[in-house]
Amino acid sequence: MTKRFFSSLCLALLTTVTTVWIVACQPSSNVTGSSTTTATASGSSGGAVDTLRLGALLPATGDLSSIGAPMVRSIDFLVETVNQCGGVLGKPITYIKEDDRTDPPAGAEAMTKLVKVDNVGAVVGAFASSVSTAAVAIAVPNKVVMISPGSTSPVFSERAKKGEFAGYWYRTAPPDTYQALALANLAYKRGARKVATLVINNDYGVGFEKAFVEAFEKLGGTIVNKAKPTRYDPKATTFESEAKGAFGSKPDAVAAILYPDSGGAVIKTAFEQGLTEGVQILLTDGVKTEDFPKLIGNDSQGKLILAGAIGTVPGADGKSLDAFTKSFKEKTGQELGAFVPHSYDAAALAAIAAEAAKSGTGDAIKSKIREVANAPGQEVSDVCEAIKLVKAGTDIDYQGASGNVDLDEYGDVKGSYDVWQVQPDGKITVIDRVSP
Repeated sequence: MTKRFFSSLCLALLTTVTTVWIVACQPSSNVTGSSTTTATASGSSGGAVDTLRLGALLPATGDLSSIGAPMVRSIDFLVETVNQCGGVLGKPITYIKEDDRTDPPAGAEAMTKLVKVDNVGAVVGAFASSVSTAAVAIAVPNKVVMISPGSTSPVFSERAKKGEFAGYWYRTAPPDTYQALALANLAYKRGARKVATLVINNDYGVGFEKAFVEAFEKLGGTIVNKAKPTRYDPKATTFESEAKGAFGSKPDAVAAILYPDSGGAVIKTAFEQGLTEGVQILLTDGVKTEDFPKLIGNDSQGKLILAGAIGTVPGADGKSLDAFTKSFKEKTGQELGAFVPHSYDAAALAAIAAEAAKSGTGDAIKSKIREVANAPGQEVSDVCEAIKLVKAGTDIDYQGASGNVDLDEYGDVKGSYDVWQVQPDGKITVIDRVSP
């Protein structure tokens, strides 16, 4: 019996077996806080009235694991911090982590467990837009709030405007409509006039591509492969045609919207075909990790192939960023990675909203999340202080580590972008900040 069949069978038995049997057959997960139960009374909304049951759905393995693992640690840090200062609703947060494996079916299965077995009221995740697409289809009908710290596809804004999410979808990273404009401005400013696109064939890549093409053409630039866009399958094993499609016409630059493992293989193939010389490689948030240049490797002279590549990533400029950076490094021994402050803020908003609503259900969190994130209200950046204030009935305006996290009616935030560059030694440094 496969693990997936076993998991599905367990979920199917929810209404006919005892809690003991449900716990015995569910896959293992990392739970902290109060003990896990599966039948907390909560009406028609996900979650429990008297406690916050918080899920995390992020990639500990798979193509985005090098970025996803630090994101998970930032949520660990938030939960530990809040539980040490009294928790939410007078109890420790119950925290359940699931690995989506950067895979939509795996993400959907994990979200089903979080909703049906773990009875969460809110989930921080997913990261990959394709995984969020699969997971949100499960969260919304079950009235569970999703707060993504990194799914940046413009598709979610479009769907929210149609009313598809009913207020259960939010994100603390801005949509790629803004990042695409920032990358287009960066390319044009650097002198690129003829650009090719190379994108992963999913919601993230194709959504970014569409916005980038529109923005770059408005600046007066030309997309040389617009008639036949180069989109790659991350599960493919060879990428010769994709490398030629993006680099073969010798553009000034290639806007490469990738995931690390599969995207690295495409860039390496282009180099091996002799197509990358003289071409500026433009990258984005999906590969901002020092493992990525190492994955592509060195040339015959020992020089890093990706040295000099530049990219954009949603920046962090919140009022609590310095304090968070220091505390995070002291706790984990690591510098901040991409989307780490955004993950912390997503979990913080769920905790503060639950306290403000005096309930941990999805409906309750939804009813307060924009109220605690946006003005008017007393500005506060410390999550424990924020919880204390809303518990006393004070209106607040949470100022996150990633930014002011003002959520619009479609669940989106705006933000600035860091420009980063791969150095000859493989280190990644931020060299500028741009606004869309």
